[in-house]
Amino acid sequence: MSTNQTSAPAATGRPDPVYTPDAIFFWEGAARGELLGQRCADCGRFAHPPRPMCPWCRSVRRETVTLSGRGRVYTWVIPRHPAPLGFAAPPIVALIDLEEGIRLVSNLVDVDFAAITAGMQVQVRFEPTRGGKAVPVFAPARAGAGR
Repeated sequence: MSTNQTSAPAATGRPDPVYTPDAIFFWEGAARGELLGQRCADCGRFAHPPRPMCPWCRSVRRETVTLSGRGRVYTWVIPRHPAPLGFAAPPIVALIDLEEGIRLVSNLVDVDFAAITAGMQVQVRFEPTRGGKAVPVFAPARAGAGR
């Protein structure tokens, strides 16, 4: 046994994302610590979740764009029953309105449930999954961060 082994990353119970053909770019970006979005190459509107055709102009030409990762909380909840699989404690599930106009379902981290407010500014982070991938989550934005 080599003495130069690195220790394995800490185990996490967070489930791996489900990859679909249209969303592979999104999850591969998350694994690299990038929040990526899909924009129509014809009308310029964003669509999420990723899909093969623009829901507004029906174009099949799309572009992958790096997103700011900044947004605001639209609404939030803690799912209690049935208990979410893979989590030590139920996560805070939230709808996040990104600056670019996309609304994501994600988790809020590093905030007490009672302290969350509608419109609260948040910033993306990436948390590891049990299979070594990553998912975007959101934490309260630090004062002075962003623009």
